[in-house]
Amino acid sequence: MENLTLYNTLTRKKELFVPIHKDHVGMYVCGPTVYGNAHLGHARPAITFDLLFRYLLHIGYKVRYVRNITDVGHLVNDADEGEDKVAKRARVEALEPMEIVQIYTNSYRKNMAQLNVLPPSIEPTASGHIIEQIEAVKKMIDAGFAYETNGSVYFDVETYAQKYPYGILSGRKIEDLYTNTRDLDGQNEKKSGLDFALWKNALPEHIMRWPSPWGDGFPGWHTECTAMSTKYLGETFDIHGGGLDLLFPHHEAEVAQGMACFGHATVNYWIHNNMITINGQKMGKSLGNFIQLDEFFNGSHALLEKAYDPMTIRFFMLQAHYRSPLDFSNEALQAAEKGLVRLRNAMDLLQNLKTAAVSTIDVGKLRDDCYAALNDDLNSPILIAHLFDGAKMINSINDGNATITAADLPKLQQLYKDMVEVVLGIRASTGDLASNELFTKMVDMLLTLRQEAKQKKDWATSDQIRDRLTALGFEIKDTKEGADWKLKS
Repeated sequence: MENLTLYNTLTRKKELFVPIHKDHVGMYVCGPTVYGNAHLGHARPAITFDLLFRYLLHIGYKVRYVRNITDVGHLVNDADEGEDKVAKRARVEALEPMEIVQIYTNSYRKNMAQLNVLPPSIEPTASGHIIEQIEAVKKMIDAGFAYETNGSVYFDVETYAQKYPYGILSGRKIEDLYTNTRDLDGQNEKKSGLDFALWKNALPEHIMRWPSPWGDGFPGWHTECTAMSTKYLGETFDIHGGGLDLLFPHHEAEVAQGMACFGHATVNYWIHNNMITINGQKMGKSLGNFIQLDEFFNGSHALLEKAYDPMTIRFFMLQAHYRSPLDFSNEALQAAEKGLVRLRNAMDLLQNLKTAAVSTIDVGKLRDDCYAALNDDLNSPILIAHLFDGAKMINSINDGNATITAADLPKLQQLYKDMVEVVLGIRASTGDLASNELFTKMVDMLLTLRQEAKQKKDWATSDQIRDRLTALGFEIKDTKEGADWKLKS
């Protein structure tokens, strides 16, 4: 195995990654709350932990990657009061809450596939694990760290802090939290404003509700991840990840819940990706810069100068270290687009380089540099810089200014396949295929047959040709002259 180091938010330093079990890794990442279409903010954690997932697999680990779907219990103000986000969208759209969940889960998965994000090993939903959450709440009550009031159950932060340090993940001191916490309307049933809901009593108008020992209600947002992560990964597992915005209170609450349930820490490495801004501003609907992924891919948002290929979005994100803030702009995306073209062109050249008796380039050093970058806390921008250096070598060989042996060429080809396609997850270019004359003639012939079928009103044949081509990855657009086509990104 490679000597991979990861920045552990818990210890605030890079640490050599040593899994609990020699060849197996357990990783849990907080997934989306599915009450709307996926936006740019969803893409960064997905790509960050896809990179980690891919690299762990590449260097020989078996990985159980759990990424949850939050479909209940996440309230509109991210605290313990207000309407459930999914239920609110269901009311607005006049649908059942589980219809909303299915619609936006499907949309999220579609966008992740477009970004070439690998599906997780397990994708549990909060609503599918109510029993496990109730059992976790019982454990916390029995351990003396939770209390029931009016059918709701709250975590007792002050009692917990007398035995364990609270704020250990975020670095916040409980004294400062008390100073900055005020009593809020509707929270008088708590002992303290710091306490958070493990289970909430459902008011009569609350749609999503389940029976529990404390009455009909629904789980708290924080409870869900503790119950699901430990169910599938055990009482102690290797990696827990998510966006920096989840550090407090969500992940801090998970640390406390794990200690309360089991008497020990449940996670060895906490990993967080940094936030995204757009043209230097925080994303927000009120600012008009809240861009959905579909809008990036079709260019329909007013702030976008054009549509951007999903691989351009992915490549741009990987050009920044996951712990660095990332600012999106049309200029930055177009620069990434050009860089990706350069890299793909070099990979195309790599397939047909002529070999010589000696190599004037050092393939071994390039390989070592690439792995060193990844082993240094997944330093993807340094990796990409090395790949661009390699692209210069490839161009130099192609121009006759450098040479490579028959033994080194397949090593270089494999390195680029491993680094670009397998680890970075950048799909190979389809440009060469689409520009192939024979290929183009074959597609045009099929569309001509479809047009003839339409003229004969043979709709079944016409639809079959269109549907088959669409399933194979083509975009078909009917025009007055016939039909235009292109390969999907």
